[in-house]
Amino acid sequence: MVAYLFRRLWQMIPTLLGVVLLVFFLFKFFGGDPAEIMGGLNASPEQINAIREQLGLNKPVWEQLLIFIKQIVTFDWGKSWATNEPVSALFASRLPATLTVMLPILVLEVVLAIPFALAVAYVRGSTTDRVVMILSTVAVSISLLVYVIVGQYLFAFRLGWFPVQGWTDSVWTNLTTYAPLPVLVAVAVSIAPYTRLYRTFFLDEIGHDYVRTARAKGLTERTILLKHVLRNAMIPIMTNISVALPGVFVGSFLLEVFFSIPGLGREILLAVNRSDYPVIQAFAIYIAFLTMVVNLITDLLYKLVDPRVVLK
Repeated sequence: MVAYLFRRLWQMIPTLLGVVLLVFFLFKFFGGDPAEIMGGLNASPEQINAIREQLGLNKPVWEQLLIFIKQIVTFDWGKSWATNEPVSALFASRLPATLTVMLPILVLEVVLAIPFALAVAYVRGSTTDRVVMILSTVAVSISLLVYVIVGQYLFAFRLGWFPVQGWTDSVWTNLTTYAPLPVLVAVAVSIAPYTRLYRTFFLDEIGHDYVRTARAKGLTERTILLKHVLRNAMIPIMTNISVALPGVFVGSFLLEVFFSIPGLGREILLAVNRSDYPVIQAFAIYIAFLTMVVNLITDLLYKLVDPRVVLK
């Protein structure tokens, strides 16, 4: 296990380097001139040259790349072009709001979707199964914007259970007052596709020979599902969760905009609109690194869930 861990960490270096090169050259050759963006339409050529000199854009490309790598290693991305705030401080101040919304979404998606899909697989072929699948198909076809509008109208405007918008410096207040509605909307959006997908995983396991052998031994259907099918189906489920995890950040972008949550997602959207390259570059690298770490943790959990898995 330790040898595999070190080998995977070593393999992450060239992968991350490839992402760094891709991000650097994309912004270098296709992102426009940062000096002209910062200077604005009324900037004189002298001002634009001064900005280029300040940003180091007059240096050779290889030297600019080394500066970019140094920023990644030292976590010093400079300052935001729009707010003049250090990028690292900006991320640190916005991340708690994003985690306050994202973590409950992740937990509830897993806690609700897995048992619900297992229950539907238990009554496979029944009227209940067909009704749930039809409702899931309809739910998947509905836009996120519809969920947001209906959720705000029903739970905020009509029932008055939650405020439509707002945020404070208190984590507990945010978690109990402002986060529940966006969390509820996000879970309502994701529960249907996850139920369909996980039900497929469970039904695939139910069709294997070991399930027929367990039935021949006299085990009840509930015991087979909980002790055998669930455990074996956790491998593809964990894979799906690891793949979807970075996407939760992307999904939180829209929620943060709709509910005026001062999180990282909302800040990234503002950075894109402002062409705030330091913020966008930092976020791209962080997401790539997060994806690799999540994949590594998932591979290690495979061994924990199923000892038959061989890590190579």
